[in-house]
Amino acid sequence: MTTVTRRSLLIGGAAGLALATAGAGFAKLDDPFTLGVASGDPGPDGMVLWTRLAPEPLNEDGLGGMPNRVVPVRWELAEDERFRRVVRRGVQPARPESAHSVHVETFGLRPGREYFYRFKVDDHVSPVGRTRTTPEPGVLGQDLTMCFASCAHYGEGYFTAYRRLAEDHPDVVLHLGDYQYEYAAKAGDVRAVLGPETRTLADYRLRHAQYKTDADLQLAHSVAPWVVVWDDHETENNWADEVPEQPDPAFLDRRAAAFRAYYENMPLRRGAKPDGIDMRLYRRIRWGGLVDFHMLDTRQYRDDQACGDGWKTCADAGLPTRTITGAEQEAWLLDGFRRSRSRWDVLGQQVFFAERDREDGPGKELSMDSWDGYLASRDRVTRGWVDAKVRNAVVLTGDVHAAYAAEIKADWNDPASSRTVGTELVCTSVTSGGDGNDTADEVQLRNNPHIKLHSRRRGYVRTKFTARELRADFRALPYVRAAGAEATTVASFVVEDRDPGLHAV
Repeated sequence: MTTVTRRSLLIGGAAGLALATAGAGFAKLDDPFTLGVASGDPGPDGMVLWTRLAPEPLNEDGLGGMPNRVVPVRWELAEDERFRRVVRRGVQPARPESAHSVHVETFGLRPGREYFYRFKVDDHVSPVGRTRTTPEPGVLGQDLTMCFASCAHYGEGYFTAYRRLAEDHPDVVLHLGDYQYEYAAKAGDVRAVLGPETRTLADYRLRHAQYKTDADLQLAHSVAPWVVVWDDHETENNWADEVPEQPDPAFLDRRAAAFRAYYENMPLRRGAKPDGIDMRLYRRIRWGGLVDFHMLDTRQYRDDQACGDGWKTCADAGLPTRTITGAEQEAWLLDGFRRSRSRWDVLGQQVFFAERDREDGPGKELSMDSWDGYLASRDRVTRGWVDAKVRNAVVLTGDVHAAYAAEIKADWNDPASSRTVGTELVCTSVTSGGDGNDTADEVQLRNNPHIKLHSRRRGYVRTKFTARELRADFRALPYVRAAGAEATTVASFVVEDRDPGLHAV
């Protein structure tokens, strides 16, 4: 992908003119903006703007009906929705080797401001997206509304939760993984999933394209910048580093294809562009002096799940050498805790962090795919934020298709009397698992008194960060197997500044 330079951003610059004529003599495209627009990874002076050209988005080859040539894409960024005050514009090449995706990294903008953006190809104009820059570093600025979600299976329901999330007008959206699922269509799906189980680059491109054609998802992307991390299903269920769920000699090729398609379809900066089977996805987004978002990757560097995965009583889970983050990412995270001066330090990550014991009696039966399967890793991270005197530590989680609110304890060998050192908020799924229900798992609640909420309804979590408190509203839909459900708040909690306990409101 061509590097965006200051020259290419100049209105009417020579570089832009050269690109604008690159397609001369070719037939005009049908509407190429069928996959919508998105922005992401905001900073105080800019963000990433994304689109992908696909006049025929559901073609089996995954290329969206685009010709095998470079297509110049014009883009504009303005202070108003009607584009009367354009502050940046340029031209970016959409290349066939990148599935005609476009990633524009803007800079030189004003901190803490709202902006609007759009793309143009030939006579076609994309939908307008709303985005924003983060506040100036170190400044608390205004309160922050952030929504987070995970686990959206196209076949198992409608993405109404994304529309309800958009209606909350968030300043930023975090997606914590399972943005798409690799499985082929199955009996009982309420929407037809196209293509086989995803294994090739064409498979993954088609699957992403089908998801991106969803109007509710497009709306959610258009209202705010997103900060995304993956979990397992963007590649394959429960993979761990170079180990697939089941033996597969072609797994590394599959992983490389999945990573490439993920980058092509997400508003990510150039630093995340994959190199074969490697892709640096962990990063830090600073929202002024109010919040540091430490975005983690708990798939790419982890040891294989202990004791064959699943729910187990497993001594190997406690081996001191086991890691879910890898040594380099762990060191980066701990260094971030030491350097942080923010009011709130938030871990945006994938799998359950607090202990979750589902066995009655003195023994413990724990999920080997979660941090319970990597006890030493969890202890090092928890001690890291305690030793660094992080002011307020909050862990955000997806994965488990249920909403939870939990307190994080300093000592899981004695959680009843151990002090609380952080809070975990877990979003339910957007659709995965179907409609859900109101039945709580009484065994989990009985065995884990630090867990204050368990709900199997579908939805998302809306949060509001202020200098004094964090409020979390667990938003739920009564059904997802039909479109159009309204969202209600099933529970709300407040975490007060310097008080890591959960307070129901």
